[in-house]
Amino acid sequence: SDGSIRLHQMTSEYPLMQWNDSTNGQPVVALQWALTRPAVFFVLDASSNIYIWDLLENDLLPVAKQTITSENVVTMALLGEPEKTNGLLGIALAKESGQIDIQYVKKKWALP
Repeated sequence: SDGSIRLHQMTSEYPLMQWNDSTNGQPVVALQWALTRPAVFFVLDASSNIYIWDLLENDLLPVAKQTITSENVVTMALLGEPEKTNGLLGIALAKESGQIDIQYVKKKWALP
């Protein structure tokens, strides 16, 4: 609820990494690892901002942020096929009105 993100190992109750205030205090609505690139994850906050984290590029801050201004996004899901190396990775965004918007991610964050 405070925008903190914690990376845990299954064998420990203590986080390996913790990023406080990673969304400028906005609650995290959804978080999902990229299906095609293991070190990348996506975060959606309550203000319809999507943050892209690439831990191989920068493990302190997100590498990109995109604000969805057209309408409030209530959740997201990533689309992709991990067994394929074509670099296609999409984000399905569910909006408050019930509309679904699908956007594709740049290949630099999708390629294995």
